[in-house]
Amino acid sequence: MKQLIIINGPNLNLLGKREPEVYGNQTFEDYLNTLKSKYNNFNIDYFQSNIEGELIDKIQEIGFTYDGIILNAAAYTHTSVGIGDAIKAIATPLVEVHISNTFSREDFRHQSYISPNAKGVILGFGLKSYDLAIQSFI
Repeated sequence: MKQLIIINGPNLNLLGKREPEVYGNQTFEDYLNTLKSKYNNFNIDYFQSNIEGELIDKIQEIGFTYDGIILNAAAYTHTSVGIGDAIKAIATPLVEVHISNTFSREDFRHQSYISPNAKGVILGFGLKSYDLAIQSFI
């Protein structure tokens, strides 16, 4: 069974409460249960942190043993050279995910330090972006 992990960055612990017009009303934990049921042929782990260093530590910890990483680094996408370097250093393929279409938002959100070393980028499909990312590992 393939081992995947979804890693979410800052403020994504507030999904379901935070800016529902952008991010929707569903909590990520509820959506994760839906994904695990739908893709029961995968072992899907989950990690969320608001702390940049913890995200880097997790990427390094699983970056040579998992079959895939789905990363929504949230605001760190546009600011963290450290997360970008961690992704460059690992062997596990990674898909960058965003709930919103970052290109329809503020200009600073158009830059990604993750994309250059990602297997692919999926954005703008709401929580369905995670579903599409899992499909890329089938």
